Amino acid sequence: MAIRLEVALREDLRDALGEKVLKGCRNDLGFSSIRGCRTIKVYLIDIDIPKEDLPALVESAFSDPVTTRYAIDSPLAQGLKFSWNWLIEVGFRPGVTDNEGRVAKEAIENFLNRPLGKDEAVYTAKAYLFDGDISKEDAEKISRDLLANELIERSIVVSKDEYLTLFNSSQNPFYFIPKVTGDSKVIVEEFDLSSMSDEALLSLSSSRVLALNLKEMHTIRDYFLRKDVIEERKKVGLSEKITDVELEALAQTWSEHCKHKIFNAKIHYDDGSGKEKVIDSLFDTYIRGATQKIRDEKGEKDFCLSVFKDNAGVISLNDSYGVAFKVETHNSPSALDPYGGALTGIVGVNRDPFGTGLGAQLVFNTDIFCFGPPDYDKPLPKGLLHPKRIFEGVREGVEHGGNQSGIPTVNGSIVFDERYVGKPLVFCGTGGIIPKEICNRKGYEKKARPGDAIVMCGGRIGKDGIHGATFSSEELHEGSPATAVQIGDPITQKKMTDFLLRARDLCLYNSITDNGAGGLSSSVGEMAQEAGGFELHLDKAPLKYAGLQPWEILLSEAQERMTVAVPQEKLDEFLALSEKMGVESTVLGRFTDTGKFHCLYNGKTIAYLDLDFVHNGVPQLELVAKWNQPNHDEPDFEEPQDLGKELKNLLSSYNICSKEYVVRQYDHEVQGGSVVKPLTGAMDDGPSDAAVLRPDLDSFEGLVVSHGICPRYSDIDTYHMACCAVDEAVRNAVSVGAELDLMAGLDNFCWCDPVQSEKTPDGHYKLAQLVRANQGLYDITTIYGVPCISGKDSMKNDAIIGGVKISIPPTLLFSVISRIGDVRLAVTLDAKRPGDLVYVLGATYPELGASEYYATKGIIGNTIPKVRFDEAKRRYMALTTAIKQGLVASCHDCSDGGLGVCLAETAFSGDLGMKINLDEVPKSDVSRLDTLLFSESQSRFVVTIRPEHKEAFERIMENSGPIACVGEITEEKVLEMKFNEKTVMKENIIDLKQAWKSPLDY
Repeated sequence: MAIRLEVALREDLRDALGEKVLKGCRNDLGFSSIRGCRTIKVYLIDIDIPKEDLPALVESAFSDPVTTRYAIDSPLAQGLKFSWNWLIEVGFRPGVTDNEGRVAKEAIENFLNRPLGKDEAVYTAKAYLFDGDISKEDAEKISRDLLANELIERSIVVSKDEYLTLFNSSQNPFYFIPKVTGDSKVIVEEFDLSSMSDEALLSLSSSRVLALNLKEMHTIRDYFLRKDVIEERKKVGLSEKITDVELEALAQTWSEHCKHKIFNAKIHYDDGSGKEKVIDSLFDTYIRGATQKIRDEKGEKDFCLSVFKDNAGVISLNDSYGVAFKVETHNSPSALDPYGGALTGIVGVNRDPFGTGLGAQLVFNTDIFCFGPPDYDKPLPKGLLHPKRIFEGVREGVEHGGNQSGIPTVNGSIVFDERYVGKPLVFCGTGGIIPKEICNRKGYEKKARPGDAIVMCGGRIGKDGIHGATFSSEELHEGSPATAVQIGDPITQKKMTDFLLRARDLCLYNSITDNGAGGLSSSVGEMAQEAGGFELHLDKAPLKYAGLQPWEILLSEAQERMTVAVPQEKLDEFLALSEKMGVESTVLGRFTDTGKFHCLYNGKTIAYLDLDFVHNGVPQLELVAKWNQPNHDEPDFEEPQDLGKELKNLLSSYNICSKEYVVRQYDHEVQGGSVVKPLTGAMDDGPSDAAVLRPDLDSFEGLVVSHGICPRYSDIDTYHMACCAVDEAVRNAVSVGAELDLMAGLDNFCWCDPVQSEKTPDGHYKLAQLVRANQGLYDITTIYGVPCISGKDSMKNDAIIGGVKISIPPTLLFSVISRIGDVRLAVTLDAKRPGDLVYVLGATYPELGASEYYATKGIIGNTIPKVRFDEAKRRYMALTTAIKQGLVASCHDCSDGGLGVCLAETAFSGDLGMKINLDEVPKSDVSRLDTLLFSESQSRFVVTIRPEHKEAFERIMENSGPIACVGEITEEKVLEMKFNEKTVMKENIIDLKQAWKSPLDY
């Protein structure tokens, strides 16, 4: 029988988790009658430990005599002075990754000074004690809606009397061990596709979550009817029937997630004029095409090292290093399990630059989230979690993943919109530096060679993460598989990356990639393209527990794993180093030049496919797109008299307000390279436009990281939405001192299903939106000269729950990575000193369509902001010159909320005031002050300079478009605005800042 250990904080100490749960019960669930909550940590130790050793073990590894109390095999709650009447205990279901349990097992190994067996384990749980006047139904609601995610966790809800009775009974449920059990018999299924009707083929695709359409099923069927294929299969002991291993591998490789079938489709596009244009691959035409054009135009100044061919894009930082950068999404898993989905998202994207070239040292993380409003109060369809619960889970998952990995989180944002209630968007990005030369080879290139050993390093394989790729290729629904949810383990991953960086520098491998979407099927299958084939023995793979079928071993996306190609002559040295550094590494086979995707189990072939068919056999989609310009009602309301009130409303809107609550929980100082941090200013709480960091502490050269995202503009026109997203990312980077000539971008498209079907009757329009967004991306990146070096698309961001379909707004995240020659010249947004002059760069136009100002009034409108490319480019180049010459004291871009919000943020971030003359603000066709203050016209800045720099600054900026000195910084903490010599706004900046900070001040 397992040992049950309970540990709790002393009752005279603050229980922060208990306070957080109490706050959630009261504020989110409305249980105001709950008076208190305390928590107990539970460890179920399924290890044979002498009874006399237990107190010493607990006191050395599990408790602190100063701060905690513990009990072994007895109910600790029984002896607490804390008055409670309900207990809820929450623990993981069998097979779910329990990181704390794994660490506890390591602690016991150290204490016992012996290795523990695979079947010996520690399982953790939390017990919550509530003091309150609530019913059992209320307690069950707290468990269901606040504490436990039924998809991955089990819970027990009992009253105090029930608890004591159950604990002392022979059927004590508090000793349940969530160990995976089941039949371990290996079965490789075969399917005769040639005998199946179309309905049967589609049924097979659906029942196995393959996400393959009928044309793709026909293509697979026809391949297995080929005589040459049948003959080759007979030689290795296979029939003409497809095995489940082969079917699952093809579905994974051909999934929308991996093959980007919509982006590579042939599209018949009608732009609204009735004329059809055929686009053969959006990706090749508008993304790869734009990047190639830019690189050709840059010529010898091209700084791209590796684009669109590895796990991350790579640009040059300096003579010694390249920079790899990748941004991924983890939307569907985060909708089901916010914590695990987001944690997996951040540690998963860490492995992308780490698996680029011969491996990057990771130096920064970014995260951008799109949620439903945290105060969402409408009924939710059964199966959807409340947006605030998703918000909190995602925040905590990314926090744990980034902080425990020792990687600083330097840039991010949060967007709120009711349409993200169905499926949140969780963008996680990671950058790293790669030596340009490693072992007399280019560090940003790799190549597995025939004969190299296939070695899997890191974590073991489990059922978690099965069907992740195909699952994310379809909409979320009530039958979405629980196995698609994973929980990452950043500690195991950190040990693995430290080991592999050492192996890299010792020249011990030829190629590396991560076990991302599709697990071994993906990693080995992709690396085999470098060598020409592979032979993989799935029975040799290390498993978390018995019972996995061969196809599950091949497809599982269980985390913390990398695959490397190790030359045979270096294999012993590689494995010895792995053992020395405490990382599990296993030889699973070898790379070949046979051209075959070859899997075996216990010496028997269970998959034998042509590698070319696996990677290139998927038929091209042929789709139709039809654009119709939407037309919204134009607003008709009187100009408000109290502009200060309108400004406060905007500052306190969820999309503009301070995100300090989230930022403070991420470590942006680790590694010591951050220069401009996410929060800055006099009180270190102003919203930085971009991050600046020094990845090489021996140099003052640095990196600038920024992004742009404005999905609300999609309600009017996705062409301009895409242009605005790119422009926002670029001007954020320019604001801190980045040079436009040295920028590269990453495009991440998240779309609602754009394929016309019975479920998506407006698919032609949604696809046209995607076409227009790509056209906008092409136009602005080629004019700015900002190449896309990597990206990702997620095309099925819909939820169908209880017959209700909820689709996200079409969303493009554009991330920018740029070089800055000297980080000491970087600029922040906060006003620096009284007497400095305030400039507005760029004209304001009547462009309030889909603005935050209109959103506060429930309006969309039609006058969408437009980027004036050539003028903006001149402004960016000139402003960069002024910053490099040290003429700019502060710089802040005008974005959400327009000029009014920008001025307020500049003032209160510097803890200073401003006097502004609105008559001087550059404008065109603007007749109202609310339009002047809250229009979101693009490419504008608020800049402050010292008076003695006025002449030099204006000389540099004279050909950059509209520019005006509109006021000055004051010591008095007041934002005062005049128009026609009349004061139209006078607000204390402390009040403005409070309005900005209060909404998410948890």
